[in-house]
Amino acid sequence: MKTATRLEAAAELIPEGSVLLIGGFMAVGTPERMIDALVERGVGGFTVVANDTAMPGHGIGKLVTAGLVAKAIVSHIGLNPETQAKMIAGEMEVELVPQGTLVERIRAGGVGLGGVLTATGLGTPVEDGKQVIEVDGKKFLLEKPIRGDFALIAAKQADYKGNLEYALTAHNFNPVMALAADTVIAEPHVIVPVGAIPPDAVKTPGILVDHLLEREH
Repeated sequence: MKTATRLEAAAELIPEGSVLLIGGFMAVGTPERMIDALVERGVGGFTVVANDTAMPGHGIGKLVTAGLVAKAIVSHIGLNPETQAKMIAGEMEVELVPQGTLVERIRAGGVGLGGVLTATGLGTPVEDGKQVIEVDGKKFLLEKPIRGDFALIAAKQADYKGNLEYALTAHNFNPVMALAADTVIAEPHVIVPVGAIPPDAVKTPGILVDHLLEREH
């Protein structure tokens, strides 16, 4: 059985300069309480790997506003003008990665692959500085795996052993991120007894979850 971890204690685990894989899809499936705890703690310099930087006042956007993000590896920043302004001002580095490529790079990091071959980005600035590999007469970019020091993910619910169930677009990034980090911190909406989550609804097994945040009071 997992022991529920207090928010403040979980935030204290994350040192300055950590690489954070943060789940969510325009803040859906993002661990809002965990992000609030990081903002309150004020330690940053983070490299954030995520689909996007959400919006000001929401999800990862709170970390951006607080100046805690040194670099973002994301598929787009179109919804967050603060991210755009910080990038233009040179206050924050942004690496834009095609969405499908980003997911596959994280998955590759999680399952131990040496990289991903994709034709996406050939002949564009995405190709700059990357190895081009030819397979059966076709060219592909070698995209390297991504791993994180911590994965911060939200879940619809968890059971006492840390098995996680997700809802809707939270499935897009959260399961692969749980595979690709040294430490996984999960923020469930509710915690239920073992057996309450149907086995085929478990998308992240509890063995992958290091810390299960206590429920919101």
